[in-house]
Amino acid sequence: MMSIRSLAGACLSAFAALGAFAVPALAQNYPTRTITMIVPFAAGGPTDVISRIVTAHMAQTLGQSIVIENVVGAGGTTATTRAARAANDGYTLVTGHMGTHAASVPLYPKLAYHPEKDFEPVALLAGTPILILARKDFPPKDLKEFVAYVKTNAEKVNAAHAGIGSVSHASCELLNSILDVKPVGVPFNGTGPAMNALVAGQVDYMCDQIVNAVPQINAGTIKAYAVATPERNPSLPNVPTTAEAGLPAFQAQAWNAIFAPKGTSPAVIATLNAAAIKALDEDNVRKRLLELGSVIPAPANRTPEALATLVKNEIAKWTPVLKPAT
Repeated sequence: MMSIRSLAGACLSAFAALGAFAVPALAQNYPTRTITMIVPFAAGGPTDVISRIVTAHMAQTLGQSIVIENVVGAGGTTATTRAARAANDGYTLVTGHMGTHAASVPLYPKLAYHPEKDFEPVALLAGTPILILARKDFPPKDLKEFVAYVKTNAEKVNAAHAGIGSVSHASCELLNSILDVKPVGVPFNGTGPAMNALVAGQVDYMCDQIVNAVPQINAGTIKAYAVATPERNPSLPNVPTTAEAGLPAFQAQAWNAIFAPKGTSPAVIATLNAAAIKALDEDNVRKRLLELGSVIPAPANRTPEALATLVKNEIAKWTPVLKPAT
């Protein structure tokens, strides 16, 4: 006859075995309810637009709604902190980018999260080249005149951005360091509001992701001096590269990607990654992203492992550039 101790041990073993099967079983059923995608900036900005395009298709694949929640503040770090502290069950995600998951490290000494330690990478969604933009009546006619004008009037001109640590802030910090100028920075709660101010002529210039700028450039409401990539962008074929326009040192491209809180099940990560990849391969999604000037990542760059490497490399790249700004 089995002793009480032996019986208790057997029961514990049985429960342990059941527990081992419970997580995969839950992951296999995922998702069973609405998923929240936190976007760290205001509606209408590049991160918001890309998130909405891709997650709309992901929701079809997953069979559950994905609700976008725009949370603004502190260059995207307020929302990203919230995502890092969310339950790691796959129902709260965040669209991060170069600002929230790289530039924030040197710019915020007391950052409440660490991009590499507090998140599970899911998938890279798009690359977003950076443009040097200005209000439509800004005096310089081309990039060479822009450089000369800003250097001469550095204390008078101002540069808009979406908050300390945002892509628009970090990329303009790089530009300003190359030009050795310190214009007045004008922060906004997102790139969308910053772009609205530029269109209205309330600010002089900004460095922005191409997704936010193509419609305005084509409408003639702002001017574009150059795109900070080696090749011209197909969505703006008449805009020269920074190298062509006389400033080859300024090269910058941002990116947007999905992250989940640390400890999220690998099976859930795999499910989300597969849905994101399926979206990026869908003709209409690709068409919409390309029309906005986005660069769709190659298959080898869409894995969680590739995204983890990108984050590590981006932190190493931007830290020496931005550390002096703190």
